[in-house]
Amino acid sequence: MTLTTTAAPSRLRIALILGALIALGPLTIDTYLPALPQVGQDLGVSGTTVQLTLTGTLAGLALGQLLIGPLSDAYGRRLPLLIGTGLHVLASALVAVAPSIEVLAVLRVLQGVGAAAGAVVGLAVVRDLFTGRAAATMLSRLILVMGAAPVLAPTLGGLLLTWTSWRGVFLFLALYGLVMLAVVTAGLPETLPPERRRSARFGSTLRTYGMLLRDRAFVGLVLVAGLAMGALFSYVSGAAYVFQEQFGVDQQTFGLLFGAGAIWLVVGTQLNPVLLRTLEPRRVMTVAVAAGVLVGLVLAVLTTTGTGGLPAVLAGIWALLLTCGFILPNAPALALARHGRTAGTAAALLGSLQFGIGAATSPVVGLLGNDAAALGISMFGAIALAGLALVLVVRPWTLPDLEES
Repeated sequence: MTLTTTAAPSRLRIALILGALIALGPLTIDTYLPALPQVGQDLGVSGTTVQLTLTGTLAGLALGQLLIGPLSDAYGRRLPLLIGTGLHVLASALVAVAPSIEVLAVLRVLQGVGAAAGAVVGLAVVRDLFTGRAAATMLSRLILVMGAAPVLAPTLGGLLLTWTSWRGVFLFLALYGLVMLAVVTAGLPETLPPERRRSARFGSTLRTYGMLLRDRAFVGLVLVAGLAMGALFSYVSGAAYVFQEQFGVDQQTFGLLFGAGAIWLVVGTQLNPVLLRTLEPRRVMTVAVAAGVLVGLVLAVLTTTGTGGLPAVLAGIWALLLTCGFILPNAPALALARHGRTAGTAAALLGSLQFGIGAATSPVVGLLGNDAAALGISMFGAIALAGLALVLVVRPWTLPDLEES
């Protein structure tokens, strides 16, 4: 481990703070999932239209990272993080009083831009402090903390809906953002010293992005991570409609089932450091992608034929999420290991494309019918494309081994 501050915080403290920051994005996405049908009824729009507010949030997360990443390379990690989180708090409070779906959609984009600060700065701080397998291990720990968000968020959203409307969910998100502002101010030191900062000029930023986009392996790893995220967000987008409308479960049961899926994602991320003690991240990632393609194919067949009902749908989804738990830490770690001097910008491009692909895939479930077959086909399509990107673009057999640091 390489530290850049004289009073370096412990690994545990870093994991907890960064995990809670990165969780702001999933919380913003997932907490209101049980309320999607209620939002449509309240504002008088269709379910597909309401799903577009989810797409707007993902688009905001993608755009925000492209803006905040280079700023964090130029001005340090803390200032962009504090400004972005403050924007999230303001947007969340305004969503709570949104009078129409149009206003709600715009504010959800701003929420995503604000939440992007935690996502991109969190990855950049990991690259500031850790390299090699240590970075992959820390990302696994972060996803453990982040995994609590999708486990708890829909359940929490369902509980909130028992005594408040969907607007109260967004007041909760504003409060969470305020807490994170206080935590960052008190507990997260600056990890990028002035001598390592880069110019924030537009031309310099474009050149850096151009350099990253010319790195074939980096682009391929970003696509693998993004398409794995696309499979995840297909599930996020369609789960409320599949579980509640097709299979008739109530809001609280939906929260429990959705959270159970997130547990399998977390199981994968926490088995990952164990495997990394003896295996290279590229090997773990490659096997996980291959397994994900096979599981996704089975899920698509089961859902399109209607075989096995809800238990079969759950088993297939959970197995696919387990494979994503191995892909999501290792692909970013391998990508960022190639660009330590531009960690903020590299993390921004990585994160923005991840959420951009998520934004592109999340409406697919609705367009295909918002049923189990649509969900299975969407998840399989995303993970199958990740497999193609791995073989045709990344070519994992050409990647160097990572050091033990």
